[in-house]
Amino acid sequence: MERTLGIIQIIISVLLVISILLQNRGAGLGETFGGTGNVYQTKRGFDKFLFSVTVILAILFLSTAFYNFIQS
Repeated sequence: MERTLGIIQIIISVLLVISILLQNRGAGLGETFGGTGNVYQTKRGFDKFLFSVTVILAILFLSTAFYNFIQS
C-alpha cells in the first residue's frame, strides 16, 4: 500500500508541476525589459479548465501526503 501511495504521489506531483507551468502567461520580450503586463483578465476556456485541474491536483496531493503522514 505504501509503495502504491508513493507512486500515486509522484504521478500527481508531476502532473501538478506541469499544470502550474502551463499557467504561465508567457512573459514576452516586452515584459522582460520592463513592459507592463498587469492587465486583469477573467479565466475562460482552457485557462479556467487548467486552473480547476491545478486546484484538484493540489487537493489530491495534499490529501495523499496527509494520509501518508497519518499512516507512518
